[in-house]
Amino acid sequence: MREPLLVGLDIGTTATKAAVFDGGGRLLAAATAAYPVHRPRPGWAEQDPQDWRDATAQVLRELGRSCDLTGVAALGLVSQVNTHAFVDASHGALGPAIVWQDQRCAAVAAELDARFSAADRERIWGGPFTIDASYLVSRAAWFAEHGAWARTRWVLLPKDLVVADLTGQVTTDPVSAVGLTGPDGYLGEAVELVPGLGERLPPLAEPAAVVGRIGSGRWGLPAGTPVVAGTMDAWGNLYGSGAVGVGDGMLVCGTSEIAAVVSDRIVPTFGVIAFPPRDGLIVHAGPTQAGGDALRWWAQAQGRSIAAVLADAATAPPGAGGVLFLPHLAGQRAPLWDADVRASFLGVSADTTGAELARAVLEGVAMSAREAFDAVAAAAGVPVRGVAVSGGGARSDLWCQIKADVLGRPLGRLAVADSAVLGAALLGGVGVGVYPSMAAAAAAAVRVEREFAPSPDGAALDELYDVYRAAYQALKPVHAALAQTRN
Repeated sequence: MREPLLVGLDIGTTATKAAVFDGGGRLLAAATAAYPVHRPRPGWAEQDPQDWRDATAQVLRELGRSCDLTGVAALGLVSQVNTHAFVDASHGALGPAIVWQDQRCAAVAAELDARFSAADRERIWGGPFTIDASYLVSRAAWFAEHGAWARTRWVLLPKDLVVADLTGQVTTDPVSAVGLTGPDGYLGEAVELVPGLGERLPPLAEPAAVVGRIGSGRWGLPAGTPVVAGTMDAWGNLYGSGAVGVGDGMLVCGTSEIAAVVSDRIVPTFGVIAFPPRDGLIVHAGPTQAGGDALRWWAQAQGRSIAAVLADAATAPPGAGGVLFLPHLAGQRAPLWDADVRASFLGVSADTTGAELARAVLEGVAMSAREAFDAVAAAAGVPVRGVAVSGGGARSDLWCQIKADVLGRPLGRLAVADSAVLGAALLGGVGVGVYPSMAAAAAAAVRVEREFAPSPDGAALDELYDVYRAAYQALKPVHAALAQTRN
């Protein structure tokens, strides 16, 4: 009997990725389709939802050309979250989707956030929670004033829009509805902040629940293929990283850095997202605003390829000759949640080389990752057993070593770099019974390819990290003043 095949799909910020795996997690075929993020105004970030649809069809068809997909057991999906498409009853977009990096709603978010005391946050969200510009309630309040709110039937995440296209079913999962759900469903006090929002939210389904089947073969998969609800990319990364037990840690090096630790408790910590308990486990997560995106920006600014920038950085010493980079190109999320802060180089002199600037970018991103990881580890309140690292940035040996040195922790690079795609496939496998649980799926399919231990360079970078944190605090009023000139 043929071993079941599983297809995973990750609708990301810069591209949609898909892959076919066997039950042991062996990669059989993969495909990627890129698309742009549009930035029509300072602080804005948008995408055309049609790009997600077209990219999905492209990558699934490409898989079919590389691999026999007859009898695929299931399709699992994950996607970027806090990226919102406002659509009508026919799932037609009523404007560009607002991407998670977008800061247009910062003022709206600040006004909403000011309404809640610490006690309110504990009652509603179970601990510290910050309403920021990427939160759906902030977006809905803005769209109700500036968009086609009356024609809006659904507010959908990228994966939810694609699932609706694939199966005709509108749904989302409680994990992806960040800050909107609790053990009993949607949080009424949060949803009611915007009149009419509740009726525009999709029904909830568990991430591994089969919510429909592909209605036709035009997508590149056989008609009738089961499709699960899916979840957010960070949770796909967790599953694809094998981070499914207390003390498991994860660092995803994608467009942003995502740090997470699995725990069985909550230690209230500012700036950390603590997801509602699932199977007795609590995931503490901290997404930054710019990880690989900072490297992309620097390469583009220099008119060079990312590979060339990485090669330059490898020739510079640890500490980048005393140059420090704060990678806050579009504000910062965890653990600062500061929409006003912007990126900067510090310590640049007439002797500074391009190689030192390149290395400073890599080290600055690593420091933002440490800041997020230290916060989630504190919130988890348990010893961290190990940190699995994945994502496009993890393909660089240099960057993995820098992050191990800055974090002061061993990192295990995964055999499957696109851990969210693998996690999506495993969700599908659980949904149709290939695996009895996500823990069993991870045990069967996730493998570490290489370990990176902290080196002696870490001591110097540890001192630089203290300067990094002090620099943010010192420049905070400067960035707040500059923000007024942008508004």
